[in-house]
Amino acid sequence: MNHAAHAQHAGVHREHDTHAGHHTEDFLRKFWVVLLLTLPILAYSDIFTIATGIETPRFEGVEYVILALGSAVFFYGGWIFVKGAYGELRARLPGMMTLIALAITAAYSFSVFQVLRGSEETLFWELSTLIAIMLLGHWIEMRAVQGAKGALKELAKLLPDVAEVVRGEASRVVPLSELREGDIVIVKPGSKVPADGKVVEGESDVNEAIITGESKPVSKAEGSEVIAGSINGDGALKVKVTKIGEHTFLAGVMRLVAEAEASKSRLQMLSDRAAFYLTVIAVAAGGLTFVLWLFAQAGVVFATERLVAVLVIACPHALGLAVPLVASISTTMAARSGFLVKRRLALEAARNIDVVLFDKTGTLTKGEFGVVNIFGKDETLALAAAADERSEHPLGRAIVAHAREKNIRLPSLSSFSNLKGMGVRVVIEGKEVFVGSEKILRERNVAMPREHERKVRAHEKEGKTVIHVVRESELVGSIALADIIRSESREAVKSLRELGIKIAMVTGDSEDVAKWVSRELGIDQYFARVLPSEKVDKVKVLQKDGAKVAMVGDGVNDAPALTQADLGIAIGAGTNVAIESAGIILIKSDPRDIPKIIHLSKLTYSKMLQNLFWATGYNVVALPLAAGVLASYGILLEPALAAVFMSLSTVIVALNAILLRRQSL
Repeated sequence: MNHAAHAQHAGVHREHDTHAGHHTEDFLRKFWVVLLLTLPILAYSDIFTIATGIETPRFEGVEYVILALGSAVFFYGGWIFVKGAYGELRARLPGMMTLIALAITAAYSFSVFQVLRGSEETLFWELSTLIAIMLLGHWIEMRAVQGAKGALKELAKLLPDVAEVVRGEASRVVPLSELREGDIVIVKPGSKVPADGKVVEGESDVNEAIITGESKPVSKAEGSEVIAGSINGDGALKVKVTKIGEHTFLAGVMRLVAEAEASKSRLQMLSDRAAFYLTVIAVAAGGLTFVLWLFAQAGVVFATERLVAVLVIACPHALGLAVPLVASISTTMAARSGFLVKRRLALEAARNIDVVLFDKTGTLTKGEFGVVNIFGKDETLALAAAADERSEHPLGRAIVAHAREKNIRLPSLSSFSNLKGMGVRVVIEGKEVFVGSEKILRERNVAMPREHERKVRAHEKEGKTVIHVVRESELVGSIALADIIRSESREAVKSLRELGIKIAMVTGDSEDVAKWVSRELGIDQYFARVLPSEKVDKVKVLQKDGAKVAMVGDGVNDAPALTQADLGIAIGAGTNVAIESAGIILIKSDPRDIPKIIHLSKLTYSKMLQNLFWATGYNVVALPLAAGVLASYGILLEPALAAVFMSLSTVIVALNAILLRRQSL
């Protein structure tokens, strides 16, 4: 976890968080308690009698019972907003918490004053319903916009907890924190490489796909460099540690994720600024109203009523629900359509996307090898599959899987041996059969016919891997394998192009592989042999021209680019780090859902604008009336009526948001 700690502090400038110190479930728990306390308060309110025609039986001291219930609501449910306002004011960023705190404090203080002076005109039901709705609104909001701070923890999990270090004549297991540069570590078959280093002994194929995006296992021998977090294959390796801690490749990726998250969070300043101006207007209008009525000698009670009415009307229930309610409904719609929205801002950004940048491996392709062509004799596949049936190599597994899919009967073996760096040797029906790379042809002095060689070179030029089958000294045939292109990718690219969106691809694979995949899918632009830090650079290059970029990926190497992009989309079958770093996750790993994301984004944005209009538009009329500008004509908006308007706007907002569910993607 030391790496995560380094990354979290590397270049991260922390802005004030409105919900700092609050847990999401705190708001929900308080909401249910406040709702229960609100029911008897509502039962003894004028609005209940007006709405139902039922007058709740009164008893001696009922006003003090309501005072006690209202006090419980204020101090238990409302105090969280008062504390939030204190935090905002200390950070000199007054916002929504400040506005809510002012409204509920004014309503509570006024109501207590009224009870003590013997008046029945209180604002307890307005106070309790306001607090209940705001608690619910903040719970929905916090659930909708939870960040991806888990990305750094997921990155740290890629490293093993311990390493086997050679000390003197023996080896011993030590915690990762005790590793030093120059140590010799033993990496056993199937285990993770604990630190960046150089192989000093042994041979093996190492899976670096989770780190570099390279789909092929990379052959490692003496002198080869290995990366922390990559997974060793069948062979044992001795590695000399060259980098530890924050200097490792993985720690660099973690720093990039942290920096991208920090810069992305600054977008929240826009909404904070809007809340700040709303607070200033509400406080100024309320204060001015109070002072002017005092000067007009209307009395402190009347002036206080106007102040509370202005604050209540300026902080409507609907404003707390307008955006989170739409976000909540759109998130549910998204899940039903095959994708999960982790960040509200991500869905909002999707409507403006100009370029979709796909990572190749595991996104456009399956990230696993498949047979794409066989040329030579009919028995080529059967012999190759029989020879590789015991192999753990990804290419061998792909050949065996293809044979089983074709229902090919495999001949039996009488012996099997592994040829390091070349392939395998088996004996079938008394004859030696060799399956592997072109090195086998050279070892056995087997020449390829001209036409056969032309096909081999053509496939290799496209970045495909070709495996040869030799019996005794005869070339039986060859099998071409490649990372399998998803059939869904073709439809996704076509749909996005129809929307006028440009398609780009980035990969750690070779130029030949990138060119072949781009040609197959009709991709506009590709970047090949790209390292993780360069993937971020490619996103920035596309953004530099003013384009809004969506990045789609599934590996650790994609995490920084996912957070840097205007919209990060992770393939659901990918790594946890990619999922944590993205704003949207494709649950079914289906790229055809990306056009649906864009459509839902446009619908959601439209509903949010409509709701914000309904939530605040009536203020143009209601605020002046609450302040009493038409008092001389006998037209006043009482605090209770102001709360009715507030509730009405909430109903309109809720109904408008629910209409979003009827839309199809």
